[in-house]
Amino acid sequence: MMRRFGWLLGLLLGTAATAGDVEIADYRVLRDDLDGRIDFERLPPRAEPGFNLDRPVYSSGAWIGERFVGQQVSSNSTGHDTITGAPDGPWLRIAGGAPRQNLSVASHRGFGSNALFPLGPAGFPALEARGEGAVAILFDTDQPATGFRVHTDYAAPLGTGPAAQGSVEVTLLARDGQRLGHFSHHPGTGITELGYRLQGAGPGIAGMLILNTDPGGIAIDDILFAKPRPLG
Repeated sequence: MMRRFGWLLGLLLGTAATAGDVEIADYRVLRDDLDGRIDFERLPPRAEPGFNLDRPVYSSGAWIGERFVGQQVSSNSTGHDTITGAPDGPWLRIAGGAPRQNLSVASHRGFGSNALFPLGPAGFPALEARGEGAVAILFDTDQPATGFRVHTDYAAPLGTGPAAQGSVEVTLLARDGQRLGHFSHHPGTGITELGYRLQGAGPGIAGMLILNTDPGGIAIDDILFAKPRPLG
């Protein structure tokens, strides 16, 4: 019954899900349930293009990079990153992108705070690279749930240029690289809150891979996770 409800909820939200052990969850509920958040506020505010990050970064219980070791990155027909291949075993390891094609952090007008921009093939500081890359997140501990906020339809600076819709693709992985779920979202203009929760017994969520085809690229903020419980 729960799986059927999750599948129906995905349709109502305009989201298609493949078979897996993770289902769509309400981000606002997860925000209350989970005590960890990555918000990129450790860096001072800086207008776009912001800070260039040429290698994976560690923040508050998770590594953030471009992909997982064993995967390959290339550019698709829309100029966005696409990821192929399976992560090398036996455990997930984070990998960064090429110089100026990894990540950046900048002050984002839509969020009103710092946000993460995955950099595409054009490279930092080109506007056409902003938000068109891939993001991989590797949590220190297996997660029962996770989520993030994403800004889309950000086609040009200062709100100029036509808005056009793309997709946001999210894959959730176990620590050994097993795929737990894959979701294809088609959000509207502005900020969308996305959440995922593990259903039933089995391995927790260790990794998350985020791709997109949004014409203006995406920005990511407020990644939710559960902090490790203290021993003893």
